[in-house]
Amino acid sequence: MPESKSPSLSRSLTARDGALLTIGSIIGTGIFLTTGHMAMALPHPGLILLAWVAGGLLTIAGALSYGELGAMFPRAGGLYVFLKEAYGPLWGFLYGWTAFLVIMSGGIAAIGVAFGDVLGGFIPYFAASNRIAALPFGSWTWTLAGSQVAAVLAILALTAINHLGLRAGSGMQNVLTWIKIGSILGLAIFGLTHSAPAAPHYFAAIPGQLAGTALFTAFGVAMISALWTFDGWYGLTFSAGEMKNPSRDLPWGLLVGTVVVTAIYLVVNTVYLRALPIAQMAGLEKVGEASATALFGAAGGRLLGVAVLLSCLGSLASTILYSSRIYQPMAADGLFFRRLAAIDPKTHVPAASLWAQSGWAIVLALSGTFVQLYTYVVFASILFQAAVGAAVFVLRVKRPDLPRPYRAWGFPLVPGLFLLTSLALVVTTLSEKPAESLWGLGLVALGLPAYAIWRRRALE
Repeated sequence: MPESKSPSLSRSLTARDGALLTIGSIIGTGIFLTTGHMAMALPHPGLILLAWVAGGLLTIAGALSYGELGAMFPRAGGLYVFLKEAYGPLWGFLYGWTAFLVIMSGGIAAIGVAFGDVLGGFIPYFAASNRIAALPFGSWTWTLAGSQVAAVLAILALTAINHLGLRAGSGMQNVLTWIKIGSILGLAIFGLTHSAPAAPHYFAAIPGQLAGTALFTAFGVAMISALWTFDGWYGLTFSAGEMKNPSRDLPWGLLVGTVVVTAIYLVVNTVYLRALPIAQMAGLEKVGEASATALFGAAGGRLLGVAVLLSCLGSLASTILYSSRIYQPMAADGLFFRRLAAIDPKTHVPAASLWAQSGWAIVLALSGTFVQLYTYVVFASILFQAAVGAAVFVLRVKRPDLPRPYRAWGFPLVPGLFLLTSLALVVTTLSEKPAESLWGLGLVALGLPAYAIWRRRALE
């Protein structure tokens, strides 16, 4: 009898799919919200655009660095694999543990509830203000809002589509990404050709409050906001095991995706600066909606709401797709629940990992605790990304003979710039939110006894 083969992941993603996944992973709600916070710290139109340029260049530097690692280890897992190969299985596990516990699952919950909140502007039942149920538990009361219901429905629907197979999941995600790109470009084209209510002076004198070191501090704060809006750019690395030619297509997918998003962000922010004066923009929460309303009236604000809705849904679809690829290799290594190592023999997707992740994300969305938990792990998330940036250097020394189909462009300057910036963000986050950062490290530390248990079982 012929030997039966265990099912494996489907290798069908192309470089174009990779670029679209990268774009879909990055563009969420942030681009419609962040610039108002940046304008409050950095009230100068030219410097705001410069902060977006710098954020884009640093993200591209990260993409060029991670591309080398992805080409070296073309299998599912992304950052889990990179950390394991560079520093040992414990560090890969701690990342995967934190990703499942909060980073990725909490991100899915947050995006899902944000989607529900935006949807509530069109269907009032799903609004965050619609309290459907309330159950008291001592001094604490659990409440169920319409936005949480929408989050659950969206997560279930997108998970079910991803379970049908990689082509179904990535195909649906690609469609959402193209619609998202089209809607944002529509805003950009009409916004740039429409008469401008504001007249930004990009080379105006720097305001007095930004004299001396205050300018560097303000620019750093604005840069942090911009970099958060680029978050998710590394998502493609988790799906390396499903690419047709990962050694070639993964670096290109990362590079093209991050370059396209940088260009989109610059154009969109130019529209914002033409629509609203800096003084009016500063501190504004929904700067995208306000800009569209200023340019095109109430109907424009409504159309922008549709773009935000599609961005939320596309970002949710991308995150569910790529982050579920972390836990399957962990389980296959014996460092997570064994059942999550299974790959569906018909659809060739890590179905158990997919549903376990979404199940926990739904629990977080319904509990309402994801916001606080996510705040706790921001520091740990940046720390892991910095460690992956350093892994490019570590592996060049530790494993110099390992095949590198793609070598990071501009090494060591480009990866070094990314690493130094990541470390600066680590220091800034720790200084600005010391209590939350320490709580986040505590959540990571909870993985130590869990690792010891799984490691002992794997060795038995």
